Amino acid sequence: MKPKQKTILAVLAIIALVVIAVTQYTKKESDAAAVDTKPKTGYAAPVLDLPDLQDTAVTVGGPKDKLTLINFWAAWCGPCELEAPELEQSYQKYSDKMVILGINATSQDRERDARQFVEDQKLTFPILMDRDGKAIEQYKVSQFPTTLVVDQTGMIVERINGVITAEDIDRFVEEYANGA
Repeated sequence: MKPKQKTILAVLAIIALVVIAVTQYTKKESDAAAVDTKPKTGYAAPVLDLPDLQDTAVTVGGPKDKLTLINFWAAWCGPCELEAPELEQSYQKYSDKMVILGINATSQDRERDARQFVEDQKLTFPILMDRDGKAIEQYKVSQFPTTLVVDQTGMIVERINGVITAEDIDRFVEEYANGA
């Protein structure tokens, strides 16, 4: 290979590396912007219909008669297994003031495993199946569990990435549902 060809190849390789670096940097910047625009406190919860375990459509988001706790989970998620009993206990305790909707990340989980999880945990609150990943996409969920607390007007009042406890739920009800 001639020296001139080597120089041209080196210049092309450098240009390619610069293009890749700029593309990666731009992607990180747009990802950071997307994180900032996720449904968060003070914004309306996205409204969509999802099937429950009997394939009946249930509306998520929008105004409701009660405080709504939307919990995104997966059967393979260890922390989800830890918080499930407390979610069920809180559902029984506050069913007159709060609705809990468990949304399984079915697009990232196996539905058979999700149904077994519900049975093993003896969950009685509504479980919805996000088979096509639209709920995860609209709510910008990137980790499990993720919980959103939505007031009666359909506004998000809290977003929690990670495990919530019965004490957290007691506080949500005390702060946001007692006016209901």
